[in-house]
Amino acid sequence: MDSTEIDPDTNALRQAGLQVTAQRLAVYGAVLESPHALADALCDKVREKIGTVSRQAVYDALNVMTAHGLLRRIQPAGSTARYEIKKDNHHHLVCRKCAVMVDTDCATGIAPCLSAKDPHGFVIDEAEVIYWGLCPACQNPST
Repeated sequence: MDSTEIDPDTNALRQAGLQVTAQRLAVYGAVLESPHALADALCDKVREKIGTVSRQAVYDALNVMTAHGLLRRIQPAGSTARYEIKKDNHHHLVCRKCAVMVDTDCATGIAPCLSAKDPHGFVIDEAEVIYWGLCPACQNPST
């Protein structure tokens, strides 16, 4: 990359109005590499990339990037929060047994599913649908 090109991760942070720091770049990169990861796992990935960093610094970076619309925080009922890059308004499948989470497209075929039958005056900007069940591995544990 020559000096006139901007790294896409740097550009994403700048476009969100955030100051670019090594910690934020490392957190953003960790989420890119490991969508649906827990904060503690992301902290471990960040430490692998840049060395010593406090857990609180990672949590702060996750929170500020979520608040600025770069990341989506997903917290299925009874589960710990996970993070992914906020790229579209897709839905998720979660295994009740092993907690694996995967993306799935909107059931109506028309993303982003932002039309509620009766929005009660709300201006809807995001929809979150989580499907629960058993993943293929947990359905057939002997295979």
